[in-house]
Amino acid sequence: MEKFIEVTMYRSRWLLAPIYLGLSLAVLALAIKFFQELIHLLLHVIDLKEADMILVVLSMIDIAMVGGLLVMVMMSGYENFVSQLNISEDEEKLSWLGKMDSSSLKAKIAASIVAISSIHLLKVFMAAQTIPNDKLLWYVVIHLTFVASAFAMGFLDTITKK
Repeated sequence: MEKFIEVTMYRSRWLLAPIYLGLSLAVLALAIKFFQELIHLLLHVIDLKEADMILVVLSMIDIAMVGGLLVMVMMSGYENFVSQLNISEDEEKLSWLGKMDSSSLKAKIAASIVAISSIHLLKVFMAAQTIPNDKLLWYVVIHLTFVASAFAMGFLDTITKK
């Protein structure tokens, strides 16, 4: 009975594979949204005010960063929790692939969330005159919470490695 439970638990890791595959569909959705924003920008570049153009570009940067985060989570998560990726020698291999354990993945996710939050906060500040002060304060508080959490996770990781 014990052997059956252990084998079942070990093989259940494959239930994560479709989830990671689903993340690749989310990357596809982000790519569609990115090109929708790019087309919007190019079609209206003459009409857009500088601030509005910067907001569109910041949105595109935001989408790119979230896409990179998804790829990192998808591939590292698959390698850490499901199976090693078998990439042929002909294929270009990402430098971080196979080197990111769950701890370093967590740190990179935290850093990415802080960067994405920073871009979002910059977008909010670009439209600050239309946003009530209490909402601006909450945006800053939430961002600082992300920063503090990322710092605390990094600090705890450093302590546990020593």
